[in-house]
Amino acid sequence: MYSIDQVYINGQFVTPHGEELFDLVNPTTGQLAGQVRLGDAEDARRAIAAAKAAFPAFSRTSKAERGAMLERLHAAVLARADDAAAALVEEYGGPLNTSVARSRYTARMFLDVKQVMEDHAFEKTVNTATVKLEPVGVVGIITPWNSSAWFIANKVATAIAAGCTVVVKPSELSARQNQILIESFHAAGLPPGVVNIVNGRGDVVGAELSTHPDITKISFTGSTPVGKQIARLGVDTMKRVTLELGGKSANVILDDADFARAIPTAVAACYMNNGQACIAGARLLVPAHRLEEAKALAKAAAEAVVVGDPREAAVSLGPIVTQKQYERVQRYIAIGIEEGAELLTGGLGRPAGLEAGYFVRPTVFAGVTPAMTIAREEIFGPVLSILSYETEQEAIAIANDTPYGLQAYVSSTDLARANRVADQLVAGRVHINGIHDDLIAPFGGFKQSGIGREFGPYGLEAYLEPKAILGAAAQYR
Repeated sequence: MYSIDQVYINGQFVTPHGEELFDLVNPTTGQLAGQVRLGDAEDARRAIAAAKAAFPAFSRTSKAERGAMLERLHAAVLARADDAAAALVEEYGGPLNTSVARSRYTARMFLDVKQVMEDHAFEKTVNTATVKLEPVGVVGIITPWNSSAWFIANKVATAIAAGCTVVVKPSELSARQNQILIESFHAAGLPPGVVNIVNGRGDVVGAELSTHPDITKISFTGSTPVGKQIARLGVDTMKRVTLELGGKSANVILDDADFARAIPTAVAACYMNNGQACIAGARLLVPAHRLEEAKALAKAAAEAVVVGDPREAAVSLGPIVTQKQYERVQRYIAIGIEEGAELLTGGLGRPAGLEAGYFVRPTVFAGVTPAMTIAREEIFGPVLSILSYETEQEAIAIANDTPYGLQAYVSSTDLARANRVADQLVAGRVHINGIHDDLIAPFGGFKQSGIGREFGPYGLEAYLEPKAILGAAAQYR
């Protein structure tokens, strides 16, 4: 059993003031794997003070200096990619093949952000004014458990590119992943105080970041209810906020799509990351006259998914992260059955032979209506809901009938038609004919899926404040 008993403040590993020990359970076995000592509000204040002290000098560094730091971070994180992948498998239940790729791509983010920074104009002329983009200040970063290192790396890289210092409150459920990343950051030799990381609870450390007057901006990824609370807490000190929140993404299969390809891809879009993804395509919209075909293909695709020990190469769906999350998913499956949806495959309980861990049976419901709970609320597990429509306009209306607007998917053999539908979907990102990867394009949500954007130049702008200087060349006469 491992123990993590330090936080990272002002360039040093220090024993936290907080004394609470939090149990870390391996979701594959359901057994205790380790403990992490959580920081408290005093630790958060110490970290904020360190970041505040480091900000004046760091905010004046050049692009070249910050670029060199991002290169060192890339090298240091890449050097620990195999360790990070192993932690993802053990601590989160991420399948081995995707965990290795994700850990390597986490390192790549630092180079992607470096290129964005180098291409970005930090000084512009707007009419008669010189506009300078200046770092917003000390940033509080709060990240979830469903891809901890990935979220931290992107946010920290972007903050550094802007010239901001940061205090990170990662999920306490990801302590081992976080520790490997902290050690990598330390190995990169950043100036003390630029990056500080404090394990702790959201209602303790997260609340301190959200209310402390020396935190200028919050960048949060997580649930919509928590995002709303952070926004409320931050308004008294007028914090800038970037909130990447929940989703209930629609996957619109048009009647001319290649169903043999589109339906299995749709199942994969729902089950990605063990179904624990805000961008999961959890609502599958199919034309009514091809419903039976879609049901058969979705059932076959779900039943072909290999569920099991994520260390095994053939496994593509591991466990849910905690007993609490497992029970949440089971509750939604029960609600789907109670509300009259047709259970095509999966259902309540664990798969045979996997009774020890938090494994969920890959589930597909058909006959789902837009008013059903499973069609409206974010489940965060491998549960797919199939809805049918009569016309293209009805499909668009159903897709947009949600309080969320993070991501959507469209499949069609007619690209002009697919693009026409994509233009009408209310979502921050729309994927056409597949699941695509672009971490330079903006990412974020409409409606209750968040505020602001991450990645690329739009993400960088969120860490910068424009200052207009007028009369720079004027002289008194």
